[in-house]
Amino acid sequence: MEHGAGLIRTRELDQENELALGGLPLAGAGPEVRLVTGAVLPRRCPTAHKGMFGRLFILAGCEGYTGAPVLAARAAVRGGAGLVYLGVPREIYPIAAVKCDEAMPFPLPGEYDKIRDKARGCDAALLGPGLGRAPETEERVLRLLGDLDIPVVLDADGINAVSGHIDVLDARRAPTILTPHEGEFQRLTGCALPIADRLSAAREFARAHHCIMVLKGHNTVTAAPDGRAYLNTTGNPGMAKGGSGDVLAGLLAALVGQEQLKGDLAELAAMGVYYHGEAGDRCARRLGEYGMTPGDMVEELPLVLRDHTQ
Repeated sequence: MEHGAGLIRTRELDQENELALGGLPLAGAGPEVRLVTGAVLPRRCPTAHKGMFGRLFILAGCEGYTGAPVLAARAAVRGGAGLVYLGVPREIYPIAAVKCDEAMPFPLPGEYDKIRDKARGCDAALLGPGLGRAPETEERVLRLLGDLDIPVVLDADGINAVSGHIDVLDARRAPTILTPHEGEFQRLTGCALPIADRLSAAREFARAHHCIMVLKGHNTVTAAPDGRAYLNTTGNPGMAKGGSGDVLAGLLAALVGQEQLKGDLAELAAMGVYYHGEAGDRCARRLGEYGMTPGDMVEELPLVLRDHTQ
């Protein structure tokens, strides 16, 4: 199945697949639902420069949540982004600056227009990791969603910001990827927990709001507005730790911003989910599920991407 210059490998569902998917309801899934079994990245042009691989804007972090923005930024760098700009509140900027070498953290200016213009100069944006839920923060996210015409990945508190303002999401014309866990999805939709049918829930939301829905969990579901969905086959319980989602969000945003990977956004998101899970699986084999950390997963990402480049 072609995806730009890369390739995503999938297979159809059958009874054997269903038994391996941990009880995920698959009745009536149809041919639009497929299992992701692999993904290939294209080799880079020998004469490439950093501008060819995407300028990424990240809005993240608040007091008490200094790890999330750094994990997301590090994952974006490891995911191949050419330039990563990390905007954090002024009070945590010194912490982010010490922890980031390759990414470029900066203290958020007080003027919204300066933040918007910084984001507009980029190829993709990630809004939300560790951002907090202060009213002014949520307002900033909503205004950016309305003002930006670049692809946006919404994670964590970025998703919480639109929970009561779904009209802002519906009004967007540029691509949007949402990456909620079940609790965030419940706040977004008002559904009951646990979600009885995660596959149908993700597909219905993506169709209704014309976005890419990455509903995280066992066999993470990536759903497209046209009804297609991809079920992930990588990952393990060792990834069930705070920070793993920040790594995924940074990786997805990095992939979305790269010109040579542009194409089917749902397939690209499913590829990112697959690579993220494989990084977790490698950590589990090397370190064990109890002791592995999201930071360990970031360090595995370049090895995963190397082994899937051809």
